Amino acid sequence: MPLQDAGSSEDREVSYEQWGVDFFLEAISEERVLGAVNTIAGQPIDFGPMGVGPGRIAKVRAYGAIGKAVATRLTGDRISYRVLLPVSLTFEIDLQIEKQLFEAELLVPLTLTAVALSGVRIFIEAKPPLSEEVQVELRARGLRASVLQRVADVEGELRRFVARYVEKELDKPGIRAARTIDVSHAIGQAWGSISPDSRRDDVVTADLNEALEQEIREHESTFVGDPREGDPTHL
Repeated sequence: MPLQDAGSSEDREVSYEQWGVDFFLEAISEERVLGAVNTIAGQPIDFGPMGVGPGRIAKVRAYGAIGKAVATRLTGDRISYRVLLPVSLTFEIDLQIEKQLFEAELLVPLTLTAVALSGVRIFIEAKPPLSEEVQVELRARGLRASVLQRVADVEGELRRFVARYVEKELDKPGIRAARTIDVSHAIGQAWGSISPDSRRDDVVTADLNEALEQEIREHESTFVGDPREGDPTHL
């Protein structure tokens, strides 16, 4: 049945199925996905010292922060995004004799997918990266540091650590809650903001009383009769 009060060409009736698809596309926008992921943006990283390289003799300590992510919509039946999460790290290798500094820029890939849950909820499912999927750009300070880079397998250790770290962060209760959209709760709040309240009931009652009083005064003879005609109850 077409809408009776359609105000424009956009106000056309669609199926429940199409409405659901349109809703998901609107609700799971790139901005909202990035908002969910960027709850970990700015989080500091500080780990170590940890053993790396042959015999785990070299000790590595790293510190830095997670940057803001960028997202690209993926094609397919499900609403999914490819997200690149940047991580900046400065770390040092301690060989007991001397320390060498390294700087690293990493890109951590994530695949985020909107999943429909019971109770009219949406969950942003995050597929954590494999260590080999983490991109690393490593800069060593000094010639000696460049040699250590090859010996200590720093890049491999960084990939493994960052992949595990991001997976753990995404699975924390607070982060999982940020990736959950309670549509039913949001609708309840929106509906409550436009529903009549007790104060509105008082206004309606007052308006009714005023209108009724005016009507009685204008037609009071209907109720009390005309004094000049004698007893109003006389037929």
